[in-house]
Amino acid sequence: MTNEEVMTLALQEARGALAHDDVPVGAVVVKDGQVVASRHNERELTGDPTAHAEVLALRDAAHSLGSWRLTGCTLAVTLEPCVMCGGALVNARLDRVVYGAADMKAGACLSLYNVCDDPRLNHRVEVVPGVLADEAAALLTEFFAEHR
Repeated sequence: MTNEEVMTLALQEARGALAHDDVPVGAVVVKDGQVVASRHNERELTGDPTAHAEVLALRDAAHSLGSWRLTGCTLAVTLEPCVMCGGALVNARLDRVVYGAADMKAGACLSLYNVCDDPRLNHRVEVVPGVLADEAAALLTEFFAEHR
């Protein structure tokens, strides 16, 4: 799958968060061209501050693949991961993260921090920013415009 194809799936997944008034962020984990997990934010739905799309997708992928080590996997997410999610990507030994919109307030994969490429950590995750960024940003902008 191309970066654009997997990001299109992540954008579709993000729209699912709207049903329970969560910020529309979607994440998809792919291995060997196959989707192994797909989730969206569920913080409002579950009352869980860690229920970010990335964390939920990593959990599902680990369960699906039978290992917490997600080597060989790529995660596509519509918004640049935060520090918590960036740390989870590193801890999962993910190969790559592809994201859409940059997060200038909380982004931890290039914007504010670069957790995924910190040489002090035991693993590095390749970062591919800006894939379908306009579409991802528009989804978030629309959501927040309706909630102000």
